[in-house]
Amino acid sequence: MTDDTHSFRCGSLTATVKAHGAELCSLKGGGTEFLWQAGPEWPRHAPLLFPIVGRLANDELRHQGKTYRMTQHGFARDSRFVWAERGESRCTLVLDDNETTRALYPFPFRLTAAYAIDESGLDLTLTIANTGKDTLPASLGGHPAFNWPLQPGAAKESHALTFASAEPSPVRRLEGGLLRPAAEPSPVKGTSLPLSDSLFVDDAIIFDRIESTSVRYAAAGGASSGPWLKMSWRGFRELGVWSKPSGAPFLCIEPWRGYASPAGFHGEFTDKPGLMHIAAGAEEQLSFRIEVGSS
Repeated sequence: MTDDTHSFRCGSLTATVKAHGAELCSLKGGGTEFLWQAGPEWPRHAPLLFPIVGRLANDELRHQGKTYRMTQHGFARDSRFVWAERGESRCTLVLDDNETTRALYPFPFRLTAAYAIDESGLDLTLTIANTGKDTLPASLGGHPAFNWPLQPGAAKESHALTFASAEPSPVRRLEGGLLRPAAEPSPVKGTSLPLSDSLFVDDAIIFDRIESTSVRYAAAGGASSGPWLKMSWRGFRELGVWSKPSGAPFLCIEPWRGYASPAGFHGEFTDKPGLMHIAAGAEEQLSFRIEVGSS
């Protein structure tokens, strides 16, 4: 354990979190590392997305006649959080607004990331508190990347996502990082989304009308399928699924509360679709859980 990282465990599961971005950088169980280890194809593990998810047009946040530079997915992922708790099976980190954040995002806030591990999985609870006197407009998302394939030697195309419910609603796609105007047919057949590199030629798949609150990621093959994981979420309303369009050995399963600006939207940030609007003195709490195992 250093000031930069904290490792914690329960039973055979272990996890490591960095102060930089409050980012989960390892989740191991049964001899398997489930989390992508930030290789050259993408240098991150599981960044937190705040105060935006996705991109704003021209990377500009407009508020009360002023324009602020806000790059894709916001600044939390590149900010150093402060340790509030470091225990054997948990840790909590906090990011408060400061001079640097206010130059990008003129709103007071406190973002708390609380991790806890048990014998079957890892929980992350995210709390946004409005510490100011005016309404706080914000989005929040997770961006965990998992190894794809889940074990060396397996075929990437043998893997699938299995949703808790059928997902027939159209999905959204991106162009230039912004939301395309028209929705597209869902690639999910019933509850199953077979995975292939070709799914991501048009960037992320955005489920903005998702019915499920959980999804299982595994290779096909029943009892011989090897490692698996299940992600479930509370408070998040959208889900992104992403990998590099050129093909890469990771898959991101991303619970979101918010999404990129629609193409053509250049208005006030507070009017941007998908935002939470948190009253002065109030807070929003969202969470997700990653269960892991081997069958």
